[in-house]
Amino acid sequence: MNVLAKQDMEVQRDQGLIDTNESKENELATWFSELQSSYQAEPSVSYAVRKQRLVALKKQLSRYQDVLAEAMSQDFGGRSHTESIMADILAPILDINHVVKHLKSWMKPSSRPTEWLFKGNKLEVRYQPKGVVGIICPWNFPIYLSIGPMITALAAGNRCMIKMPPNCPETTRQLRCMLAEIYPENLVRIVEGNHPEAMEISHLPFDHLVFTGSPASGKIIMANAAANLTPVTLELGGKSPVVVFDDYDVTKAAERIAHGKGFNSGQICIAPDYAFVPEGKQGTFVEALKLAHKKMYDEIKANQDYTALVDATQHKRFHELLKDACEKGATITQCLDYGEGRQTPLFIATNLMPDMRICQEEIFGPLLPVHTYRSIDEVIQYIVQRPRPLACYLFSNNSDQRETLLTQTHSGGVTINDWGWHVLNHSAPFGGVGNSGIGNYHGEEGFRELSHARTVLKMRDWFPIQLFAPPYGNIVQKLVLRVFVGKPDRKLNKRS
Repeated sequence: MNVLAKQDMEVQRDQGLIDTNESKENELATWFSELQSSYQAEPSVSYAVRKQRLVALKKQLSRYQDVLAEAMSQDFGGRSHTESIMADILAPILDINHVVKHLKSWMKPSSRPTEWLFKGNKLEVRYQPKGVVGIICPWNFPIYLSIGPMITALAAGNRCMIKMPPNCPETTRQLRCMLAEIYPENLVRIVEGNHPEAMEISHLPFDHLVFTGSPASGKIIMANAAANLTPVTLELGGKSPVVVFDDYDVTKAAERIAHGKGFNSGQICIAPDYAFVPEGKQGTFVEALKLAHKKMYDEIKANQDYTALVDATQHKRFHELLKDACEKGATITQCLDYGEGRQTPLFIATNLMPDMRICQEEIFGPLLPVHTYRSIDEVIQYIVQRPRPLACYLFSNNSDQRETLLTQTHSGGVTINDWGWHVLNHSAPFGGVGNSGIGNYHGEEGFRELSHARTVLKMRDWFPIQLFAPPYGNIVQKLVLRVFVGKPDRKLNKRS
């Protein structure tokens, strides 16, 4: 859109001559068209250019780390500075390091063997950019979950439109500022959270769409994308279980799980959602969990290391879950006093009933339901009867026990004897399965997902391909069919 046209639209909008929602949709379509046009002008991006773009981003993340952490804290009403640096700055830098190291080899055409019939010809797979990738980012890690998929998309040679969450305006402002210094808007376009809804973005005919959010929203996004046959990568979370086996020290397990529930105040898609501990060890586990929470934070009032629930909506939902559990008979253990604003301590729920919301919904906050079990078969049955989670956490030093659960259940990923750290290893794929998501966007698998694998067969001039053309029935054709297909069963013809 040229400057005069843009000014004219703004004047009309201010005067009420055009509908705001309609103008936003038109603006969105214009931005998308600009990205498409710029991709078509540069459909093949060299390794040097891709690397330069990623290295520039790494430098910006380092420069802007404190600015971005402060912006996220403002949006949350208090967010741990260190956790912001670890999750939203360190994680994408580690991702860039891995991508830059391996990108040249990923980009090389992959030579493939031809079928025996085509021996002597050349077959390869080339990985070319898909085009324009849409990224819909949630609020819980607004930097990592926006530029993480963007890193993969740029590595694959694509252009991006990133829809930011509506409750992170300051983070969006600073991200836009940071990226504007290194990328033109026809390479990466940031769409503010209060612009169109995520559902509107998903109607655009992207060449690929990456969405991080709830399973319920994921179904809508996928349905919208299907209208344009847009392929999707969905990272959707779910109720990620913790299983503490009888051989493992429950106190040590509690310490590590407490960190998983305290990190970002449990507002993370891979947070431990519920735990299974051996019957007879529940009391010890609950006390150890409470002590570990207190040891990390002492008190959360004015504690700079403790993150608040992001907004009033999240705060209200969390306490509705807690109230529902109490009314249905759960025993609730509160680990610390409340802090300032929406700073909410860890709660532990025991004496659980299946109809409690905390046993059915992803919690996404500092609350851990704790079940007990007598045999591991009970745990396996419980897990497999429910939607497949994004993560699973096993605490055991017995490899046979671990393998039993690993082979009989599904999850997007697994960390053994801790929580969540598998996600920060960018050489491996990250994604869900079933209800917890589709596809990956880390490592080589992510690069492949956001690239088109294009098969290229080069036929030699001397190759006698005419032997397979009509008229059919020559001796070569008969020989080939007999060798590869075999003899038909003549009895079947008689029977029919």
